[in-house]
Amino acid sequence: MVITYRSTRGKAPELGFADVLLAGLATDGGLYVPTEIPELGEGITDELSYSEIAIAVMWPFVEGSIGRADFVAMVTDTYRGFSDPAVAPVFDLGHNQWLCDLSFGPTLAFKDFALQLLGRLLDYELTKRDERVTVIGATSGDTGSAAIHALANRERVEVVILHPEGRVSEIQRRQMTTVDAPNITNLAVAGNFDDCQDLVKEAFGDADLRVGARLAAVNSINWARVMAQTAYYVSAARRVSPSGAAVSFSVPTGNFGNVLAGWYAKHMGLPIDQLIVASNRNDVLTRVLESGALVAESVVPSLSPSMDIQISSNFERLLFEASGGDGDAVTELLSTFRATGTVQVPDAWMDRIREEFDGGRLDDDGTLAEMRRVHSELGILVDPHTAVALHVGRNRRRDPDVPLIVLGTAHPAKFGAAVAEATGVTPEVPDRAGDLMNLPERFHSVPNDLGAIRPYLPLQSGSGEKHA
Repeated sequence: MVITYRSTRGKAPELGFADVLLAGLATDGGLYVPTEIPELGEGITDELSYSEIAIAVMWPFVEGSIGRADFVAMVTDTYRGFSDPAVAPVFDLGHNQWLCDLSFGPTLAFKDFALQLLGRLLDYELTKRDERVTVIGATSGDTGSAAIHALANRERVEVVILHPEGRVSEIQRRQMTTVDAPNITNLAVAGNFDDCQDLVKEAFGDADLRVGARLAAVNSINWARVMAQTAYYVSAARRVSPSGAAVSFSVPTGNFGNVLAGWYAKHMGLPIDQLIVASNRNDVLTRVLESGALVAESVVPSLSPSMDIQISSNFERLLFEASGGDGDAVTELLSTFRATGTVQVPDAWMDRIREEFDGGRLDDDGTLAEMRRVHSELGILVDPHTAVALHVGRNRRRDPDVPLIVLGTAHPAKFGAAVAEATGVTPEVPDRAGDLMNLPERFHSVPNDLGAIRPYLPLQSGSGEKHA
């Protein structure tokens, strides 16, 4: 079976995996989703390594575009670079709750799981085609550093990363701006993450720019990101429940890509009882689950900045699935949302969504209290995003007899000031993160305007020489 991909807006042509990888956003402004969701193979057990599980989970999505041996080599090489031999280890927290720690990649956050692989996939496909691209991405903190680490010094890729100026942690910023590579450009945008994300979408919507600069995406608008993240849901579930009994997940959520990967894993056949969306004070996703109203409010800076989002791009994929694949209806609904900042999701769609998702929120005071509790009771430090998921998961789980797995999405050192405020302990930055505090930074401050971004997006030829 060779899976093809269609747009959530219904107007772009179906593409194979390799074309979706390079396209990122569909030409009609939609996001690509698979036309079929494959079933998990029966041989995926807790006895397999993380790489072996990841290969088994992802192979059906790429078959027909990438040779099997090449894909195995890329996946194996990707996760060989993680600092824990389990790659995504799971720890027992007591009371049938577990923590899946996703911070052992090179930039200390879960984004490494997808972006380290994405870098290799892009290299593979661009070399095969003898092409160059300009990768553009928006980051609320972790995506940018993971993408830069994965793509630095790759000859066929120029990288332009937009981050909201003053709204990421110092470690997050320095992980981006201290990388000295000729193909990396960091732009600090006067605005919030939603503004950065809108600039990326606006760039893709400009046909001349998209073609001339040969734009490609690293945000989770790129299907490959979501695909790669499905693997750690399967791995964690197998570790916690080798018998195959159901588990639940609590996921700190901003742009909805991480928890959406869990939805795809469930529809591949992974027995998941609950998918719990854990929001901070920027709780657009929790609010839509409660009321059915999708309302964009002002973004308020928080202790968990990677979730400071009011327009969650990947929610479009879920809306498309909940609509039964009605691209026209999704287009109309999102056009209304963009024009007015509010829209009511049809009841039938919300009924389907609520069958599989639950949600809750935690403000900054509660986040500090949860970090303090975890340190006091368990002797461990967690970052603010993970703290939100721990608290919300504990309070929203339906059945205490079903194991609850909380996704730990970042190393506490990435948010050392918040951790120290909560616990009195400043976490040390692991050696694998490098000498961040003593290296010079390189970035450009720009206004929230595509015209200001355009000069940093180099035109590309189809086969090698970069144009001025």
